[in-house]
Amino acid sequence: MNRRRRIYEGKAKILYEGPEPGTLVQHFKDDATAFNAKKHDVIDGKGVLNNRISEYIFQNLNDIGVPTHFIRRLNMREQLIREVEIVPLEVVVRNVAAGSLSTRLGIEEGTQLPRSIIEFYYKNDALGDPMVSEEHITAFGWASPQEIDDIMSLAIRVNDFLSGLFLGAGIRLVDFKMECGRLWENDMVRVVVADEISPDSCRLWDMKTNEKMDKDRFRRDLGGLVEAYSEVAKRLGILTESDNPAAKPGPTLVKG
Repeated sequence: MNRRRRIYEGKAKILYEGPEPGTLVQHFKDDATAFNAKKHDVIDGKGVLNNRISEYIFQNLNDIGVPTHFIRRLNMREQLIREVEIVPLEVVVRNVAAGSLSTRLGIEEGTQLPRSIIEFYYKNDALGDPMVSEEHITAFGWASPQEIDDIMSLAIRVNDFLSGLFLGAGIRLVDFKMECGRLWENDMVRVVVADEISPDSCRLWDMKTNEKMDKDRFRRDLGGLVEAYSEVAKRLGILTESDNPAAKPGPTLVKG
């Protein structure tokens, strides 16, 4: 791993130079962060679970024609991805009031929203990833009007897919964060879904109990983060039914 050229290291992932031009290797760390890394811990097994869950989601998105940067999983912690230029925006799709939306607008957490809401945040940890409007995005050149339209279209398609996927697993998709990148193909450029989609970037509640199955377990000191992520993976068919993550040093994953 150390012999490979490191391109970028974020809070939860490392990007290495890929084996072929135009590719990167995305490595999932066990680091858990919240509040722009003001809160930090290392949780054994988290990176393995996020790699497999994100692989499962991205492969399914590819299969239904939603363009992503994902090519294939390489091992338990790494996947091969296409190199893209990340659009400096976090796209948050909200179906149910929770987190900062409840705080900002005084809406009780758990309230079903009248329709899905798409929000944009400027990716800048030093500024706390501030919420921005389409006017800000176009004025400062972070994305063109056409790219905003493309991003919103992708966000709606991903939300529709994820809502159905998790509903079938008895999980309520409260909200999720998505990132996009510009993928160059010869002289053409298109916007694709990038980064990861996992319990780190989604709010997931059990349909029956409203138990949190996402990174809020870390943010709110609820404990049991790996167990919750393992349960998500198990319901999606990624973990074996006989596996008991709480009783083992690390999750046992289905080979694929």
